Order: sequence, then C-alpha cells, then structure tokens
Amino acid sequence: MRIRLLAAVTGAIAALVAPAAAQAADPVGPFIIGGGTVSSAPWAAAVFSNGSFTCSGTIISANYVLTARHCVSGTMSVRVGSVNRTSGGVTSAVSSSSTRYDLALLRLSTSINTSYMPLSSAYPPVGSTNNIYGWGMTCYSGCDASTTLKTATVQVTSTNQTDAYGGRAIGSTRINGNAWRGDSGGPQVYNGAQVGVASTADGSSRQYYGSVAYNRAWITSTAGV
Repeated sequence: MRIRLLAAVTGAIAALVAPAAAQAADPVGPFIIGGGTVSSAPWAAAVFSNGSFTCSGTIISANYVLTARHCVSGTMSVRVGSVNRTSGGVTSAVSSSSTRYDLALLRLSTSINTSYMPLSSAYPPVGSTNNIYGWGMTCYSGCDASTTLKTATVQVTSTNQTDAYGGRAIGSTRINGNAWRGDSGGPQVYNGAQVGVASTADGSSRQYYGSVAYNRAWITSTAGV
C-alpha cells in the first residue's frame, strides 16, 4: 500500500522499489535502461527485505548502508562488495534503520571492511554529467532485476526537486540510460562522490534522487561520516 500511495502523490513518477517489496502494486519496469555493466564496486550494497532483493544501496562506513526510505520493510539484510546481487561479497543482517525524507541508514549487525562510498557535501552543477548505479529491472514488464550491477550517465537538470517524502532532490535526464524499478536507494555520483539516493522516476527519461548534501548533517550525526 505504501508504494501505491507514493505513486499516487507523484503522478507519473513512481517510486523505484523492486516488485518483491512493492508486492506487484505497480507495473514493473526496466533496469538502468541502456548504460552498461560494472566490473567492480566494493562500495555497492544489494538490499534485501525478508530474503528477497528489493533495492540498491551503498556502504558508507563499516556499520552503515545508505539506501532509500521506501525500501525499508520487514527483516532487512544486505550483500556488500559484489557486482552480482546473488553471490559473492559479504552479507550482513540489519539491526536497525534511521530515516529522513526518502533516505535511510541501515545499521549493520556485522561490521564490513571495504572501500566505502565517499559522500558529497555539495550539489552537482546543473548541466553536469553524473553516473547512476543499480540492479533494477531488465525490461518494462515481466522480467527480473538485473543480476549484475548496472551504470548509466545522466545530466543534472535541477538540484531543487523533491523526493518521494518531500525532501530536496536532484533531477536529471538520461544521456545513455535511466533508472527504474529496483534502482531505488542506489547512488548518483559526481566527481567520485555520492550526491544522490534514487527515489522516483518516470521510467523513460527523468529520475529524482534524494540529495545527500541536503541531508549531510543528519547522515553525519547518525552514521558518523
């Protein structure tokens, strides 16, 4: 029901949670459409609810994964450091979560030592080329999430949009790909640092990522980074 409500308040823009978590509330859609696959991503975190893949995310410290608030449901766990969401890397249960707007910080039950995703304290310039990452759906309808982490380039159109819960968000349009279901919680990266967290998209060109800079003080006070 939560996903239906999110879709309703955003019109044609839908929350990017994977169908496993959405319980088929909305049509499934493509993964990062276009773009390409990633060969290495030690900071990548696949997010699971009740054992089923639901969202993408990033590990930002030994004990915290950053993802989207609308991904938080049921018993949460993560797989970190593997570009394959079904195997490899390190897994951990989630002991608790903290949320602000459409961002969530998942506290891990097990500390994980890896290369963490750097976080930006600034907004990306309007017009800049950014990268997005995620394991979202592989076609518009009737198929599974991508097994291998995907990436695509997008162009920032605004840094004053809103995410699914009314927080400040970064708007962008596709260059060689765009985000959709299952990419929720995944990062938008500019100059090697994460600037956004995937929140909503229209499935064809536009996507809106919750702003890391806008929520930076909360992230630091919660996760210590």
